[in-house]
Amino acid sequence: MTGNEILARALRMHGVEHVFFLMGGPMIDAENACQDAGIRMIDVRHEQAAAMMATAYSRVLCRPSVCMAASGPGTTNLATGVAHAFVDCAPVLALGGSSPVAQYGLGAFQEIDQLGMMRPITVWAERVYDARRIPELVAIALRQAFAARPGPVYLDLPGDVLYRDVNPSEVRWARPEPVRQRPMGDAQLVERALSLLERSERPILISGSGVLWSGAAAELRNWVETSGIPFWTTPQGRGALPEDHPLSFLNARATAFRESDLVIVIGTRLNYVIDFGRPPRIAEGARMIQVDIDPLELARTRDVDVGIAGDARAVLAQLVAAAEARLAGRFGRWTAYLAELNEEKRLDAERALATAQVPIHPLRLCREVRDFLDRDAILAVDGQEILNYGRQSIPTYVPGHRLNSGPFGTMGVGLPFGLGAKVAKPDTQVVVLHGDGSLGLNAMELDTAVRHRIDVLTVVSNNGGWTAADRPKAGRDLGYTRFDQVARALGCHGEHVEQPEEIRPALERAARCGGPAVVNVVTDAAARARTAAFARYST
Repeated sequence: MTGNEILARALRMHGVEHVFFLMGGPMIDAENACQDAGIRMIDVRHEQAAAMMATAYSRVLCRPSVCMAASGPGTTNLATGVAHAFVDCAPVLALGGSSPVAQYGLGAFQEIDQLGMMRPITVWAERVYDARRIPELVAIALRQAFAARPGPVYLDLPGDVLYRDVNPSEVRWARPEPVRQRPMGDAQLVERALSLLERSERPILISGSGVLWSGAAAELRNWVETSGIPFWTTPQGRGALPEDHPLSFLNARATAFRESDLVIVIGTRLNYVIDFGRPPRIAEGARMIQVDIDPLELARTRDVDVGIAGDARAVLAQLVAAAEARLAGRFGRWTAYLAELNEEKRLDAERALATAQVPIHPLRLCREVRDFLDRDAILAVDGQEILNYGRQSIPTYVPGHRLNSGPFGTMGVGLPFGLGAKVAKPDTQVVVLHGDGSLGLNAMELDTAVRHRIDVLTVVSNNGGWTAADRPKAGRDLGYTRFDQVARALGCHGEHVEQPEEIRPALERAARCGGPAVVNVVTDAAARARTAAFARYST
């Protein structure tokens, strides 16, 4: 057998069904071998899109995914998508071809230190020097990718290793990994957390994607309903509970954060998304309980009163068992207050969403998309203004069915995310809500959608440039690109919309077209979404 054939067989043994890639040496025969082994090979127009599609695939199915690229610039092009997966904690196995080991240091074709480049943006990276060890290293890579805290891994595959002939009896075949371990939290810390809750009057719960990776949606619901604590999720953790749950008060979030006396954080880092868990975003003096599978995340950005290292599903089950009836009805006054405030702000928001102004306000576009979506739809949102407007106005009801540019803030993920999600769940409605600037980064993946019959609907909020035109910005203006015409030229269905009442009929026609579609909506260039400042560049 050659190393190419061994690689394909090793991936198949681990249940790999799809690989996202762009062909090129020395990976061509490895890609052919994967296809011969029954793996669906989905080739893209840019390698970063392959890594982004793999990220979405992992997030939707909650399991590792695989992307593959040629040597040199093929692998360097993977790096943006791999870095996004690293910050996003997505278990992506990136496979990069590389220059022959026998020619290292001689200036071989496309020679560059790919392993050194990938190590800072992966949780594990290694090079294969012996074709007989390929299955062993694939197994290690997948185990590392979906270990306690998920993340991308990289395996470097030199050309002379891939094409080396070896005796099959000498290959170190590795068995698929067992079920993931679920470490429980320290029982004394769980009891300490319950004691804090018993003394609290205004607690809130914030959950993140760690709940999704641990498959803990049912346990989270059980805990929320047992304790009666109102909950919010980070953008990456949306859908862990349906956002129309009686204890979900999306429109009262800022008030709840400012007025809470105890914050429970489960499965999310205390990063900029919630202002590092510090005042003024979180109430001054509020106590904090943090649950994370990575002990290094506990109290990393601020002190916590109780830090529990453990798997989200396991610790949530412990909390429910320990609570029994200790918290029943305790927070009724607090939740009633939040419910009243939430309803008042919801009515205000609905009035804003109903605007009939022309150019179309992005909020009106969000309302039309919201009302068009199936309850279990997967929505990928990417851009600047439309990302912020969509975050505020379009709910999600199913775990893992909301995708966005994440804490790395990567532009261009929207369309690749939609394609990866549709490959993962072909029978689920998938809609991408894109800004015009961000779509331009990976718009050629519309061709990928056509060639592979990946029926994703892309809706463009086209405000003619990067961000709103609220002040002079060098390089802001892009013009109103006719993405509907671009889409039709590539074989997609295309629609152009300038009036608010035209949006829903265009969406319906696109949904019935039987293939990939783009609805290009001209929106107000001056509309500026209000959101918390994610970055401060001056002191």
